[in-house]
Amino acid sequence: MKIAVIGAGNVGSTLANSWVKAAHQVVFGLRDPAKPISRSSGIPSKTVKDAIASADTILLAVPFSAVEAIVIGSGNLAGKILLDATNPLSADLSGLTIGHDTSAGEQIAAWAPAARVVKVFDTTGANNMAAPSYHGHALTMLYAGDDAAAKETTATLIRDAGMDPVDAGPLRNARLLEPLGMMWIYLAFHGVGRDFAFQLVRR
Repeated sequence: MKIAVIGAGNVGSTLANSWVKAAHQVVFGLRDPAKPISRSSGIPSKTVKDAIASADTILLAVPFSAVEAIVIGSGNLAGKILLDATNPLSADLSGLTIGHDTSAGEQIAAWAPAARVVKVFDTTGANNMAAPSYHGHALTMLYAGDDAAAKETTATLIRDAGMDPVDAGPLRNARLLEPLGMMWIYLAFHGVGRDFAFQLVRR
């Protein structure tokens, strides 16, 4: 699979490295593609626009505040899968800037109406994506979207990154996933620490 990872921070780099190990073709999309990426294992970089043009699936792993300009400035996104790993966080990480009656995922779908948007990779930290097993059990990764084929692809990429995919319904349920991501952040910074994850337990 040809994947463009937009952003080379902790989340983007971690998932990019996992997908390379799973034999996917991965490229970073960066504002400055000549800048070295310390957390990547030889993954090439292009401009954001060129990376998106060359890929079938795009991971948005940048701050939500940067997404509108990236999506609108990237040209034709028709048919491409956009994996939205963003949360619309306030500057001090105390809450979300939008929610309840919309979501970051739905906003992105409005900016790129011909793309296939899936909300995913926003409910836990990059440390868990790097080590997604707890006592031999893969952590749960919820995802939401309106396109069945795009969701199948997303589930495959979740498994390839070592996590357990759980379909959380239509894209409007990003309104539920983004607050769950905020809860993980809150707990991580208020006494629990980062070494915990949400896991769906089945009887």
